Amino acid sequence: MTDSTRITDAPGHSTGEAGQGSPRRRDTILRYTTSDRTNHWLTAIAFVCAGLSGLAMFHPAVFWLSGLFGGGPWTRILHPYIGLFMVVAFALLAVRFWSHNFLQPADWKWLRQIRDVVNNREDRLPEVGRYNAGQKLLYWVIVVCLAGLLLTGIVIWRAYFSDYFSIRVVRLAALLHAFCAFVLITSIIVHIYSAIWVKGSVHAMTRGTVTPGWAWKHHRAWFREMIHAANSRSRPD
Repeated sequence: MTDSTRITDAPGHSTGEAGQGSPRRRDTILRYTTSDRTNHWLTAIAFVCAGLSGLAMFHPAVFWLSGLFGGGPWTRILHPYIGLFMVVAFALLAVRFWSHNFLQPADWKWLRQIRDVVNNREDRLPEVGRYNAGQKLLYWVIVVCLAGLLLTGIVIWRAYFSDYFSIRVVRLAALLHAFCAFVLITSIIVHIYSAIWVKGSVHAMTRGTVTPGWAWKHHRAWFREMIHAANSRSRPD
């Protein structure tokens, strides 16, 4: 069991099994390490900065956003570097959780029961592992969109690369860049809404821990794995 899945009765204090330990403190499960959370929030900050600077250059109606970056020229200079930082930061995060985001047969069943998901009828859904099907799809959407933004961004990065491509290729890259950005921004808005909708999710990414009740309700298969791992560790050799 990794540090990011340790069961604790308070951050940094181990306990053998959820539901046991000091009665004065509610047991918690460490879902995200400090490193995980720092990586996530650095990616999030870079996403906001890249999104705002990109929008400033996308249409004159929102050019006023360039004032946040020191004006038009500085916005144009900084945007590609912010984008590169975002891609690298997310790549590190993606590698951490790569193995948890492959779709399984239970995930397709979860998607077919999307009405039960929307109506909070989680008792009817298949047991969910560390991430549900919606989170896994978001993961792959982000991977594809950031890959698209990186490749098209290189083509339209006038200071270094645009001279190597024809005008037609640059224009097509700019169009695809905008499309990937639109899909990514829309997906992140859904991600933020879902995090607020499922109470306890924001706490998991700010403090790192979730309650056993939260884990049992939303990620029951993952919760069983954590309990099994904790019990295995607590058994004497």
